[in-house]
Order: sequence, then C-alpha cells, then structure tokens
Amino acid sequence: MIRPQRFQYLLAALLVTMAVGVQAQTYPNRPVTFVVPFAPGGLSDVPARVLAAEMQERIGQSIVVENKPGASGVTGATAVLRAEPDGYTLLVNALADVQNLHYLPVPYDAVKDFGLIGQITDGPPLVLIVNAALPYKSVAELIADAKANPSKISFGTSGPATSPAIAVTQLNTLAGTRIVDVPYRGSGAAAVAVVTGEIQGAFVFYSNARPLSDDGKVRALAVASPQRMTSWPDIPTMAELGFPGFDHRGFVGLAAPGKTPAPIIAFLNQHLNAAINSATFRQRMEPLGMVIPTDNTPERFADFMRRENARQAELAKLSGHAPLK
Repeated sequence: MIRPQRFQYLLAALLVTMAVGVQAQTYPNRPVTFVVPFAPGGLSDVPARVLAAEMQERIGQSIVVENKPGASGVTGATAVLRAEPDGYTLLVNALADVQNLHYLPVPYDAVKDFGLIGQITDGPPLVLIVNAALPYKSVAELIADAKANPSKISFGTSGPATSPAIAVTQLNTLAGTRIVDVPYRGSGAAAVAVVTGEIQGAFVFYSNARPLSDDGKVRALAVASPQRMTSWPDIPTMAELGFPGFDHRGFVGLAAPGKTPAPIIAFLNQHLNAAINSATFRQRMEPLGMVIPTDNTPERFADFMRRENARQAELAKLSGHAPLK
C-alpha cells in the first residue's frame, strides 16, 4: 500500500514530468530571444545575429536579438538567469562571463547556474601590434627596449579585467617588463590609438588588427593562440616565442536559464550545430578570425567552461586578484 502522502508526491512528480514533456514536444511555438549582454556590433553581437538568421529558418520561429549591455555583461546574463526556463530567452555568453567571476561580485555561477547549449564560435585571438613607424620587428626587440627603458612603452587595453589587460599583465610577469596599461573603450579604440601614436602597442582582437596590418598602419608581432592562424601563417604565436600558456582567445556560446528541460537543450543544440556548420555562417565568421567548434555538445561546452574558469582564476592571480568566491 502506498501512503496517501507518498501517492500525492508521486502524482505531482508525474504531472510535472508530463508537463515538461508536452512543453518540449510543442517547442518552439513563439519567437525566441537571444540576449546579447554587450553593445551592438561587438564580437558577441555579430555571431549572434548571423546565427539567429540561420537558426530561425531551421526551428520555424523568429529569433530576436536583444542587446542588454552593462556591468561587463553581468546585466544581460542576470536577466536571462531570472527568465522562465522554457527555452524562449537565451543568453549569448562569452569569455567575459568567465572572467567576471574572478574580478567582480557576480550573482551567479556562469557554469552551474545556466543550461549550457553549445559553443557558437572559438576565437578570435588577441594579436600583439605596434605602431608601424616604430623599429620593433619582433617581440624580442620590443621586450629588450621595455627592459632597458622601464615604463617607456604603453599598451592600450579595454580596461581592467578584460583580455587585453590580462595579456599585458601576463607579458609583464613572464618577461619581467613594466609595460604601462592605458585603458580605452574597447579593442578597436586601442588599435586606433596605436595607429595615431598615442601609445606604442596593444593586444587587440584579430578583427581589429588584420585590416590595419594589411594597410601598413601597424605591425603584427605575434598572436595569442596555441597554433598559428591558417589565415595568417606568417605571424608566430606567443608560445613559440618563449611564452608558454599565452593563450587569449575569445569565444561565443549559447546558454539557457538553469532548469531548462533537457529535451529543449538538445533541440537547440541540434539546430545550433546545423546553423554554425552552414557555408553562410562559416563565410561570415572567417574574416573575424573565428572558427567553428567541433564535437559541440552541451557536455563538451560545460567542460570547456569549467576549464576556462580554472585558467582565468590562475590569470587573475597574476594581476594580484584572489579568485572571488
């Protein structure tokens, strides 16, 4: 005999399971929103919009891209965290979501508190550039001058706790230099400052560095990725120049609020992969220095996020930041 209280519990659990199953079977039956927690036109926004255009044809519903910038991405991510876990409000997450955990008081865990769907792109990497009029033809020459003349060389960054600033800190630590960090409003603005001579160099993203290098306005000395870029094979990596572990690449992914039903996560992952492997999506991402991830399952994306979280904690220590709890 099943006790009445136990029976009521089992009945409630069964009804919830049935409701979730029906919800997953009818999903989606209205427009889906991609929340980009940064301003339009950025390295998260562009892939999100291309993905939305490709993916909505496959799921049979419109996908709206909504920008919610603020607090280095925390504002938009928090809005998604508090949304209904029904698959209709999704987060376009990025490297900043992991970096924030070690520099800012963030009201969530970027790995545990979201239903991770899959990665959209890997990259772009940072590129070390200097003003083309300067004599530095290699990273070794740049470092030699920086050591001989402490605090003479200034690099532009995107502000504290961003990849360019972390890269400058890591270079100073590994090379024993005192390159000065000058904050700008983004990687693009820092690249322009290198061109005008306001600063000597910067770590900027590939999409900012490549056009200026091709025009002869800056000189690219190295890329911050594990391997050389197939689209730029002449530029060495920082690792091969004697700086192991110097890996600063962005990424863009897709996540849902926690407790989103597994069938909905699987549905979105399936159609995300179909979209990012389309010829159109690949052609749009290649000029930005972004590549398409492989073996792109929710589990693989969660594992990637956990590893990146641990790596960013170690990089934070170089900046004198104890990982926040």
